[in-house]
Amino acid sequence: MRVALVHDWLTGMRGGEWVLYDIARLFPDAPIYTLVHRSGSVAPLLEEHPIRTSWLQHLSFGGRRWRYLLPLMPAAAESFAFPDADLVISTSHCVAKGVIPPPGAFHLSYVHTPMRYVWDQRNQYLDHLPRVIRPIIETRFARLRQWDMVSSARVDRVVANSRLVAWRIKHYWNRAAEVISPPVATEYFTPGGQRGQNLLTVAALVPYKRVEVAIAVARKLGRPLEIVGTGPRMRSLRGLAGPDVRFLGWLDRDELREAYRRAAALLVPNVEDFGMVSVEALACGTPAVGLAASGTADVVRGGVEGELAEESSVDSLVEATARVLEREWDSEQLRQRADLFSRERFRTRFRFLLDRLGFGEAPP
Repeated sequence: MRVALVHDWLTGMRGGEWVLYDIARLFPDAPIYTLVHRSGSVAPLLEEHPIRTSWLQHLSFGGRRWRYLLPLMPAAAESFAFPDADLVISTSHCVAKGVIPPPGAFHLSYVHTPMRYVWDQRNQYLDHLPRVIRPIIETRFARLRQWDMVSSARVDRVVANSRLVAWRIKHYWNRAAEVISPPVATEYFTPGGQRGQNLLTVAALVPYKRVEVAIAVARKLGRPLEIVGTGPRMRSLRGLAGPDVRFLGWLDRDELREAYRRAAALLVPNVEDFGMVSVEALACGTPAVGLAASGTADVVRGGVEGELAEESSVDSLVEATARVLEREWDSEQLRQRADLFSRERFRTRFRFLLDRLGFGEAPP
């Protein structure tokens, strides 16, 4: 069986790349097709695969500047050719699911979300742009929405990473999707050390992550806040933050695990597609606070592993966080919940899906 793997871009190890990592382990010889690749930016196992980039690679300065190429990405994805493939597996949050598979090939797509910046969260992106260019960007978004919907018909089987994403896929693409939660390294993220008083947020510093809300929640509760992540909103968020807010940047895995272990609670103030950081926090024995109308609700049950705010307002999140802070939490119970989202469980479920589809040759 000849397999081709497709991923949006390979410029760092985030949640989507860890999903690709565990799928790629099942097919160690499969080439990976991706729009752009920054050499050395992803795990060695992925770098060992044949990596084939699109014509955007040169325009992205070697994978260092790619986000502004969004209008060109659909055409770049459609330019990939894998004529010998029997099975195409795409992992997509942007355009990877829009590749054109060869005749007779089966296309299975693991979808992290339909493009959030052109669908349900487009206003959060537009609001941070100068008014004069918003009409131009909205016109481009409309074209991308049309392409996103039409290209979804090229997928033979759709898998969503959460119930929320499955709802979006049905709502925007009119496609049914099976839910398989993404893999999390629960064997690595474990309890330990001394828990402190601070709240923790782990997120890219981009508009839809609503890190400014986390800052407001911590301020109202009189708690210090640690922020793990970098991004284009770093400067503006620093301007909002007071002396009790620490910006830690991106941390290596050991440092991130320690940040989870010392936090009183993880704060997830935005609508997450799934929210792997919530699983990592629970695996470290740390309760989480999120939104009920979010992928976080696939992980956290209100009053059991943390709390879920019914509204996205600062006050609602303050109330939910206060309920978490006034309780004692059983680290082992939180960890048991996290183990439901382990990498081993993901691989078992994904292999079972392949078996059901008639592609049962993936090694254990």
